[in-house]
Amino acid sequence: MFTIDQIRNAHSKVKSGADFPGYIQKIKALGVSSYETYVEDGDTDYHGVNGFAISSGSKYAKLNISDKSNAEQFKQDLKAHQRGETDYPTFCSDCAKSGVEKWVVEMERMTCAYYDKEGKELLVENIPQLFAF
Repeated sequence: MFTIDQIRNAHSKVKSGADFPGYIQKIKALGVSSYETYVEDGDTDYHGVNGFAISSGSKYAKLNISDKSNAEQFKQDLKAHQRGETDYPTFCSDCAKSGVEKWVVEMERMTCAYYDKEGKELLVENIPQLFAF
């Protein structure tokens, strides 16, 4: 199975949201079937086959997640991040301000869903697949 060090190594190559599809392909190849990241402190729970699961632990000082979600502002911030205009810490801070509690990535469906504190789905995106020629 995969390790947190393998995942961290793959994540170290991500500089902006533009690098996200490549990161997903790398950790999928490691055996990650899904993961959920908590915006509050960056803790991520990774899941693999046969119930295998590991957690990254906190990655940064706790952020205050807004009780009121703002899906439109979040979508604008996400697009800016995907264009490479913000780094990961800025994106996480923007998520917190917009009330995003966590995101869940499903490798089989190749989706990333964002949720607020009430569990309301704010956005589901299809993750672009990269093809080697």
